[in-house]
Amino acid sequence: MSNTDSFIDEVTEEVRRDQLYGTMRKYGWIAIVAVVAIVGGASWNEYQKAQTESAARATGDALLGALEADEAVDRVTALESATLEAPEAEVVRQFLLSAEQSADDKAAAASSLDAFLANASETDPIYLAVAELKALMLGADAIPAAERRQRFEGMAQAGQPLALLASEQIALLDVQQGNIEAAIDRLQSIVLDAGVSSGLRQRATQLIVALGGELETLPSLSATQ
Repeated sequence: MSNTDSFIDEVTEEVRRDQLYGTMRKYGWIAIVAVVAIVGGASWNEYQKAQTESAARATGDALLGALEADEAVDRVTALESATLEAPEAEVVRQFLLSAEQSADDKAAAASSLDAFLANASETDPIYLAVAELKALMLGADAIPAAERRQRFEGMAQAGQPLALLASEQIALLDVQQGNIEAAIDRLQSIVLDAGVSSGLRQRATQLIVALGGELETLPSLSATQ
């Protein structure tokens, strides 16, 4: 290779190097920002995870601590005043609170659950359904029968998570009001439903028998257990 060729190669390599450095000076910040974003994102995720775990632990400790009181009235007070760092645990507080309240005052327990339902639109629907069913059952003596029936009928619509349990409660209302035939028809529908649990089927079947209904068209309990 001649000295001229060697010189040209060196110049070309130098130009390429200058172009590379120029590109890095011009666009290198993008790579730096990307690295910072990746590292920062990972750190933020870890921070958020740690915060969530800490809030869950603190919330669990607060609820368990409230249940350590000797008297139900003191447990109610402690549950009502407990600070929950995990907002999604509010539904747990309400279930615990109603359980404690129902020992002395079922109407108060029902009212507590109804108050929760009025401001819990973002709670998972299954928990809302459980809370409403529990409120209606606890409030049997305080909530007018017509209102209870209306709310149970809303819960008993097809596709609702606790439809069959709500339908069972409607049948019990029918029995209380002397509508025995309507109660038996509804109970038979429950027993024949493909999604009925063995426990609910057994309760419904026993009530049909107690009401004098016929079981000829119903599947035997032994075949479903």
